Amino acid sequence: MSEILLEVKNLSVRFPIWGGILRQKIAEVRAVENVSFTIKKGETLGLVGESGCGKTTTAKAICHILKETSHGVVQEGEIIFHSENGPVNLLSLNRKEMRFYRREIQMIFQDPFSSLNPRMTVSEIIQRPLKIHTKMNKKERRTRVTDLLEKVGLQPEYALRYPHEFSGGQRQRIGIARALAVRPKLIIADEPVSALDVSVQSQVINLLEDLQDEFGLTYLFVAHDLSVINHVSDRISVMYLGRIVETGSAEQVYSSPLHPYSQALISAIPQTDPAKRSDRIMLKGEIPSSMNKPSGCSFNPRCPIAVAECSTKIPELREMNDHHSAACDLLELK
Repeated sequence: MSEILLEVKNLSVRFPIWGGILRQKIAEVRAVENVSFTIKKGETLGLVGESGCGKTTTAKAICHILKETSHGVVQEGEIIFHSENGPVNLLSLNRKEMRFYRREIQMIFQDPFSSLNPRMTVSEIIQRPLKIHTKMNKKERRTRVTDLLEKVGLQPEYALRYPHEFSGGQRQRIGIARALAVRPKLIIADEPVSALDVSVQSQVINLLEDLQDEFGLTYLFVAHDLSVINHVSDRISVMYLGRIVETGSAEQVYSSPLHPYSQALISAIPQTDPAKRSDRIMLKGEIPSSMNKPSGCSFNPRCPIAVAECSTKIPELREMNDHHSAACDLLELK
């Protein structure tokens, strides 16, 4: 069995809603609830679900950046990162303590237009993490920048240009180069191709796969497109309204989904065969708000097989067969 690099145990994230004249807490958004998964060294775990299901919040919690961007956020559970110095719970670290582990955990952001500082050249952008996390001198940093640009398919002379001079795909390659600069063990890719043209998406995905093979990287790949997730992932976890409802190998989840929500996602993938288009599962209603979730199973108002008991009990994620788990109490009755 491969060595585990990251363990997320019962992670919950709640955001306060402030209101009134005195700016008091009047409600909260339960963005993530009791999420658990593991990532082994060298593998890619795909995290998939509809917009607003908590994928990006989970990714940001692992990177320890929610406290810096969201006042009053509450994070519970454990995020165990297995570093060379032994396992550490990232949620228990303060900002100064977390700085040591940022060298081993890097993030590729969704929007290549807003994730790069427009006032910095490409060279300055890529050198920034090197200045913070390494003792490289100026010459060594410039050599690393040249090498990284070549690795991501950009010309070395681009180092003196600014982000606005590049296309979306090129900007994302710069973001990838920045993430690789400090030679991390884990890269969290938060929908890295969703803002790109379809013609460019495959190029970036292939680049990420090539870099994984070359540097032995481990990925948490966040996306809402199951066809993309299936292509890049070794295992897949499906999220719905803050909870993981199914986990299994990419082949298991894509070819034989267990949870009704996963089945609906798979059926929504465009098919070239007209005979398969009629098999699409149409879900009723809209995804509920994270501020006012349904009782019991969150999916029960939209589930085509729901029964009365589904509105009273929250199903646990249980292994059904050969490391293939799902959170549905009706599966054993089918």
